[in-house]
Amino acid sequence: MYAQWAGILTAALFVLTIIAFIFKWGFRFRLVGVSSFMAVIAASIFGLGLGLFTRTEIPGAVRYSLVYDTGGAQTVVTVPPSITESELEATMRQVAADLYSPGRSGSGRDYMTIRVRTIVHPEPGLSQPLFLGEVRRSLATRYDEKMAIDIFPEKVATLKKYQA
Repeated sequence: MYAQWAGILTAALFVLTIIAFIFKWGFRFRLVGVSSFMAVIAASIFGLGLGLFTRTEIPGAVRYSLVYDTGGAQTVVTVPPSITESELEATMRQVAADLYSPGRSGSGRDYMTIRVRTIVHPEPGLSQPLFLGEVRRSLATRYDEKMAIDIFPEKVATLKKYQA
C-alpha cells in the first residue's frame, strides 16, 4: 500500500515537473531532483515489500502477547486462559516462527527458549501466572525441524477449573 501511494506521488511530481518545464517556472530544476528522489524512495519501498517480511501462518493459533524478550535466548509470551491444548500447540509453533531472527544472540547457547504462560485468578483480587509449556528452537535456522515443544498437560487441565 505504501509503495502504491509513493508511486502515485512520484508520478504526480513528474507531471508537475513536465508542466514546470513547459511554462519555464524558475523552480523546475528543483522539481527534477525532488521527483528523482521520490522515484528512488518508491522503488525502495516496493523492494522492501517484496520479501523482507515473511510471515508464517499456523492454523489454529490464537493471539498471544509478548511479555519478556531479552533479544537473545529467552522469551515469555502470554495466552488467554480459555486456550485448549491443541490451540496451545499451534500457538507455540506460531510464536517460534514469529520470534525467529538471525540477529538473536544466544549468549553461548545455540537454542532459544520460549515459555508460554497465562494468568489465572484463584480468588477475587489475586492473579497468578501459570506456565503452560515451553518451546526450544534453534537460533541458527529459520525452519527448525528439531524444535522441541513441551506442553504441561496437568497445568492445561487446571485451566478448566478457572473457566467455570
